[in-house]
Amino acid sequence: MSVPFVAYVTLSDDKPLNPDSFPGSLAFTRNLHLDFDSPVTFFVGENGSGKSTLLEAMAVLARLPISGGGLNESGSNHAFAERSVLAESLRLAFIKQPKDRYFFRAETQAHFASLLEQRRNDPDFGGDPYMRYGGRSLHEMSHGEAFLSIMQNRFEHGLFLMDEPESALSPQRQLALLALMHKLVRSGRSQFFIATHSPILLTFPGATIISFDVGKLERIAIEDTTHFQITRDLLNNPEMYWRHLAKPDPEELQGGEPSDEPKSRSRRF
Repeated sequence: MSVPFVAYVTLSDDKPLNPDSFPGSLAFTRNLHLDFDSPVTFFVGENGSGKSTLLEAMAVLARLPISGGGLNESGSNHAFAERSVLAESLRLAFIKQPKDRYFFRAETQAHFASLLEQRRNDPDFGGDPYMRYGGRSLHEMSHGEAFLSIMQNRFEHGLFLMDEPESALSPQRQLALLALMHKLVRSGRSQFFIATHSPILLTFPGATIISFDVGKLERIAIEDTTHFQITRDLLNNPEMYWRHLAKPDPEELQGGEPSDEPKSRSRRF
């Protein structure tokens, strides 16, 4: 299926990044260029690999608020007023501009719900602030219900960027999100960019998966992601994992003081 809106993201020559400071210090920013040929693109990688940093920069280049939301939230700063330094050094190439666009940022959804409350109490705000989000306050729903209510009611056709949307969604609700995405993508009028840790979401048929784990950005199959491999192996053989997870520290066995030596950040199973 063809890409309706964003064709590629690339480094701009106008303002080169400083490799000695963030975000230029992130390995993936070296010679950054990504072509998009699928209406659904996933960014995957360990915490701190930079996938959310790139997604945030793309949202800003799409004229969306860095705190999350749609064009109506531009300038609201409902969560924070930071700027995306990376966005200043990138170029986002559009085939055509979408009529609608939205940046769903999981970490700021509570702030967004409070923004809608403020609009409800603002006598100068015309209309119902909840009309496009399920018809009632997001604070009256559970975290996961509020997430899905935004997606099912706000997402119609357009460009959608989502940062860890699965963080409050049960596996069943993640399947509901996949069904919604499939419906919108099938129309040929929607495109998604999603930073995620969810192996469930990564199963979307025909999606492009970009790995941030090896420095240079690479396309990879779902079976080659650590998200898929760890989830599969843990469910197939939890006893093997728990033999390592529950293994006492040598310091505990010796009754000594904690060492100042850095521990390995990962273990082989």
